[in-house]
Order: sequence, then C-alpha cells, then structure tokens
Amino acid sequence: MAPTESHQPGQVAFVLKGYPRLSETFIAQEIHSLMNLGMDIAIYSLRHPTDASTHPVHDEITASVNYLPEYLHQEPLRVLKGLFCSLAKPGLYKALSIWWKDLKRDSSRSRVRRLGQAMVLATELPANTSSIHAHFMHTPASVTRYAAHVLDLPWTCSAHAKDIWTSPEWELREKLNDCEWLTTCTAANTEYLAALSDKNNVFLNYHGVDLARFPPAPNRNLERDGTNPEQPVQLLSVGRAVSKKGYFALLDALSGIAPERHWAFTHIGGGELLGELKNHAQKLGIKNRCQWLGAQPQQLVLQHYREADLFVLNSKIDDNGDRDGLPNVIVEAQSQSLAVLSTNISGIPELIKSGENGILVEQNDTDALSSALSSLISQPEYRKNLGQAGNRKVRSLLDKDTNIQQLYEQF
Repeated sequence: MAPTESHQPGQVAFVLKGYPRLSETFIAQEIHSLMNLGMDIAIYSLRHPTDASTHPVHDEITASVNYLPEYLHQEPLRVLKGLFCSLAKPGLYKALSIWWKDLKRDSSRSRVRRLGQAMVLATELPANTSSIHAHFMHTPASVTRYAAHVLDLPWTCSAHAKDIWTSPEWELREKLNDCEWLTTCTAANTEYLAALSDKNNVFLNYHGVDLARFPPAPNRNLERDGTNPEQPVQLLSVGRAVSKKGYFALLDALSGIAPERHWAFTHIGGGELLGELKNHAQKLGIKNRCQWLGAQPQQLVLQHYREADLFVLNSKIDDNGDRDGLPNVIVEAQSQSLAVLSTNISGIPELIKSGENGILVEQNDTDALSSALSSLISQPEYRKNLGQAGNRKVRSLLDKDTNIQQLYEQF
C-alpha cells in the first residue's frame, strides 16, 4: 500500500562509497524501490564511478547524485568552506571528539579524509534533510556518523559483508551504539552484530531480487552431460576477481576434472586479480576452456544465467576475515532455475540446503569442489531439479517487494 502524505519524512541522504557500480545492483534496486514507495532520497558518493556501463535500474533512479571530494587536496576550497561553515553547526564539538577518539586508534590518512568529507557533506546537505543513511559500516558509516553529529541529525546504516568482517570490533560496537538502527542482509551478520550492540537495533533484511526484471526461467538443455566435446557443459561464475571469491582454487578444481568430461567456463566480473587468474588458467592447461568477460551490465549477465548449465561460486573466508554475505548473484542465478554449486559459509546456507536446492561444499576443499563439479556436469536431470527447487526457494523467501516494504517501514 502506498504511504500517506502524513507518513512522509524529509529527505534522506544516502551515503555510498561509489555510485553507480555494476557490482552493487542491490543498492540501486533498493534506492529505486524506496523512491517508488514515496521516499525522498538524495545520493552522496565518496567516489566517482569507474565502470564503463550501468544497469537499467540506474537509469530509472531520479534521485540527485552528488560527489563528495574523493581526495581532499583535489578540492581544497570546497573542503575549507565545509570546515568554515561547520564551525556554526550545533554538533561540531561532538563530531570532533568522536573523530579524535577514532584517530587515536586509527591514525590513517583515510581517517582524516573521512572528517573532511563529513564537513563537506554537513555543509551541502539541504535544510529539509531528516536523516542520513550509510551503505556499508566502514568508510561511508564514518563519514555519515561525523556529519550527522555536526548537524545533530539521526543516522542509520546498512551493513553487508567486507565492511563487517574486516572492521575492528571497537569500531563496530561504537557505530552500532551510536546509530538509530542498522539492517544487514544475512542471519549470520545479524547474529554477530546484534551481540556487539547494546541497543537491540540490528535488523535482518534480505536484499531480495526484483523478479519483474527477471523473466520466467528457460527450459534447460538436458543433452549436455559432458560426454560430447561439441556440446560442453556451460559453467558460469559472476563475481569480482578478488581473493574471497576463491577463483584460484576453482580453476584448480576445474583442472582436476577427468579429461573425458567436457566443459566450458565463463567468468563475468572485474577485479584486480583478473590478470593473475588468466595466467593461472594458462599454467593449468585450461586456458582454451575459459573465457573472461569482465564487468558487464545486467542484461548480458541475465543472458548468461539463462544459457548456462551450472553456476559456481567458490566463496571463502579470507585471512583478514573478509567474506561474502549472501551473494546476490546466487539469488539471481536461482531466479532463472540455474543449479548452483557454492560453499557453506556465511549466509549462503540460509538460502541453499545442500542436496535439495543446490550443492554446498566446504570452503578451501579443492578436491570436494572438483568432485562436485564432475558429478553435476554428468547429471543434467539432477541439475534441472536443483535449479527448479532453487527457483521456488528464491521466489518464496527473497521477493524484493516484501523485503523493501519491511525496509521502508523501518525508515
């Protein structure tokens, strides 16, 4: 039901690390859906975009997009104006005391930059701003927190994955006890963060999938079982080429599949390890079976979901604690009845029950991954059943409209 005028808050400023980003479709989808429910949103980004293209949902967002100084020395007059104007704000002393306490524990240039960005944000926010919302608990939440205190405004937060698991516990605790409320996208995240908060202000809100953007699932080709070199089983993975995605081990697992099983692997996503992964595939002798498409818009990703036989994401917990939450690419793949093979970490088992609507293996177990790949490659009917069960689970648990309505009510 559409909100009534009496329920309308003032404008909410959304602080993002970068906008728009191909890898953060879920944030764009959330903003678009909240605006459709009547929220007045303005976007403030800490960084300029680096992707060459955007998703259709980005074109449909009518919120103003404002870029804060990415580096303070690049816009010194704007930063000085922010500092000068903040002198007259009601909460400057409180903001500075919080920042100074943070700086003594994290004496980095980034911490200084966050204060400068916060002063600019506090100066440039329009008078009708009612609250500030940060996406991610690390840098965006720091900038949001400092600016909110300068202006004596409430602030809220959405936490996801890396921002939770690579942030020091002291910082998580202090931000949780300072913000009005926080949502996060997996039960595993919720349990961890709720234990750090004294305020009972942590709420679970799955991202969901906009099913209107994903057509009904196609009929899968049941002839591809890996025995015909002219019809290799099509394996797909979508994700940034970063350590926590486990792509090096995935390539190792692929190289361990018996040579009489024929497959082709497609990777979609950018990332700093892309070149190294290509070299690793060459060393393993599987270069000709792998294609690397880089970051792509959602339309092309959807096409590959529909044409693939098996989706693989070998997520792992990094040495620094970084990990996936519940990767949206798994949800998107299952929305197209594509069978999924992944690992049993973090929020992934909240969606996938191994053997029923997907297959999960232990992280860092290359032999188990290779064995599961070989088994699924050879069983097209089993893949079909897993994919259809996954589709039913996604549509019952992760419908975007239900989860967005819950988030809207939270605001």
